[in-house]
Amino acid sequence: MFKTIKNWFHLMGSPRSFDRIAGKIIPWLIAIFTLLTLTGLYLGLVVAPTDYQQGESYRIIYIHVPTAWMSMLIYVLMAIAATVGLIWRIKVADAIASASAPIGAAFTFIALVTGSLWGKPMWGTWWVWDARLTSELILLFLYFGYMALQAAIDEPRTAARASALLAIVGVVNIPIIHYSVEWWNTLHQGATVTKIDKPSIDISMLVPLLLMTFGFKFYYAGAVLARARGLLLEREQNTNWVKEIIAND
Repeated sequence: MFKTIKNWFHLMGSPRSFDRIAGKIIPWLIAIFTLLTLTGLYLGLVVAPTDYQQGESYRIIYIHVPTAWMSMLIYVLMAIAATVGLIWRIKVADAIASASAPIGAAFTFIALVTGSLWGKPMWGTWWVWDARLTSELILLFLYFGYMALQAAIDEPRTAARASALLAIVGVVNIPIIHYSVEWWNTLHQGATVTKIDKPSIDISMLVPLLLMTFGFKFYYAGAVLARARGLLLEREQNTNWVKEIIAND
């Protein structure tokens, strides 16, 4: 079992093997994303009942909540990939980390915007400097800082090492975002879906929320693999395997 896992990681650590395998599974990931997202949107926007307190405005949760979750998940995965690249100098890991940053930044931005759209009718204001909103905004700046640091350094390996350190340090912000509603008094409500005993949300509302969440995960998987393929082809353009791909095309 261990040997199989080791061989798999060794295979995926090869840019040539990664390019071939990723090319085969990306269409499937995007197809699953499309199916889950369209189903989730239909159930959430059409089938799910109106909330007795928030009315129709609560339906923005089907975008806001999954994007907020994804913003944190992607940062953690980006930091893990950056750490792997930093320690073992695996080019594919560096490419995954680099490819994750703009996707994570986009999810974070959407979470902030939809949160503001939700907050106006609920709280009477577009923005408040409470713990969760502020820490989520810091997360967006961390993504921007990671991308800016990479763009500022011409040598790819040096850029990967420098940005990896920033990504690792920034992980401390993730538990702050997650537990901010428990550690401080904020306008955000506490956990409803991830409660250990029973989610505080009706099943008819929970199902589309979970579908959207899983749909966004498949989108990230497909998008990060596609972006990583492009980065590797650009960085490895002078190698034989890339020249063979170009010749065959």
